[in-house]
Amino acid sequence: MTIGISPGVATGPVARLGLPPQLPAETPEPGQDDADRATAALEDTALELERRASYANDDAAEVLTASAMMARDPALAASVRDLVGQGVPAAWAVDRAIGTYREMLASAGPYLAERVTDLDDIRDRAVAHLLGLPMPGLPTPGHPYVLVAVELAPADTALLDPAVVLAVVTERGGPTSHTAILAKSLGIPAVSGFTESLVDGQVVLVDGAKGRVVVDPSAAELAAARGRAARVATTGPGRTADGHPVALLANIGGPDPVPDAEGVGLFRTEFLFLDRSQAPTVEEQRAVYRSVLEPLAGRRIIVRTLDAGADKPVPYATFGQEANPALGVRGLRTSWRHPELLHDQLAALALAASDTGVEPWVMAPMVATAAEAADFAATARSHGLARVGVMIEIPAAALRAAAILSEVDFVSLGTNDLSQYTFAADREESALADLLDPWQPALLDLVALVAEAARAAGKPAGVCGEAAGDPLLAPVFAGLGISSLSMARTVIPEVRASLAEHTLDDCREIAAAVLAADTPADARRAASACVEVG
Repeated sequence: MTIGISPGVATGPVARLGLPPQLPAETPEPGQDDADRATAALEDTALELERRASYANDDAAEVLTASAMMARDPALAASVRDLVGQGVPAAWAVDRAIGTYREMLASAGPYLAERVTDLDDIRDRAVAHLLGLPMPGLPTPGHPYVLVAVELAPADTALLDPAVVLAVVTERGGPTSHTAILAKSLGIPAVSGFTESLVDGQVVLVDGAKGRVVVDPSAAELAAARGRAARVATTGPGRTADGHPVALLANIGGPDPVPDAEGVGLFRTEFLFLDRSQAPTVEEQRAVYRSVLEPLAGRRIIVRTLDAGADKPVPYATFGQEANPALGVRGLRTSWRHPELLHDQLAALALAASDTGVEPWVMAPMVATAAEAADFAATARSHGLARVGVMIEIPAAALRAAAILSEVDFVSLGTNDLSQYTFAADREESALADLLDPWQPALLDLVALVAEAARAAGKPAGVCGEAAGDPLLAPVFAGLGISSLSMARTVIPEVRASLAEHTLDDCREIAAAVLAADTPADARRAASACVEVG
């Protein structure tokens, strides 16, 4: 099924991603220097990945650096040399050695299987280098284009230029894939699950909000797309057509500018704690928080306390090796063993608030029970922080949202982790993308439950996961009673335009139709039947 993974509308000619190099049918005899040539090709691949990482954004740089380390794995080089010693020529030795590693990773569970695409990219680059073939990757037709591929490797995704790549259409890759995350951060419309055959130069219209690809669009379809683009260009606060407010906030990971947002719904503080041997001091944190708070005077800013653990290891905060890190000591749980980390962070926030006169809202991640919420609220308030909330990321917390809301001032639904724990599906595992679809009825049932508890308590409930940036879901969330949506700032205009096309009663009707659906596809169809996003 074709789904939208990054909103926006674009039209242009197709250009297909370069194909992986194929080994010739006849295998030649290896040369005397084949072992050195093969290992040199792997080293050149690592250097190229590091070069791309040096000017990629943080998310892409992390992935590319990890890929470079894989290309430099001494065991991989040793395996290649062994094969050459057995009479296998350089390119074939690289292909076979990486193929063995590929099979091992693919069968080693979701945490390692996620790296298979990275290995494929390393293989393709090294083999192309050895055979003197064009390097696989982004096409360069000399004009802007719609990129079409089966799947994008991290090294290609990191180089997407919005001035050249108008939109992305892939056969594979879900809403939480590297392609989706990076396309959203760049404001590039993207659709996945598209399996029809397209040829270079063919004109297509890509609607990332609807998850639609129109081949050879008509003049009327192009005009509708232009009208949609004009609506998206409007500014201002989030409102339904009849003026009901839904605050549109930005997710940030540092002192990032957010000119088009009503504030910040998720300030991730992990960047202060990662890649260092000890925690930042109170004064270090105070200075950074001050730089974030000051430009946001008069606007809301919600700060999430340290969310260490799982895919964000912080050695001095977490418990080291865990059998299942996603279900281990992460988020607020790290304060059980290291309470000083939480106290120092809250103290620094309070000092920064005093310095700037900007009062932050503060929330804790990975809260499971009302007792945990109460403990966190008491701790935060003891530091003088008045607006205290928690993230709802665990089904237990969603089911007991009323009890949790009796202890805090607000809640924020992290739909990425809530999906992961609801469906027992690792959010980093692309093979489980269907279960992690934000249109899953069970997930939306939990959102509705939390929104109803917040309405009854007279307190705000926001959404700050990837789902918040889906323009088609925005009216659904508004209809359920969600009061704010926090997302990558590049998608805020699309969400604003979507909300502005429907009254609150319309949104409630759309939400009711979606909640009655049995599958994600049915839920999308129900929304589309009620709504015209474009």
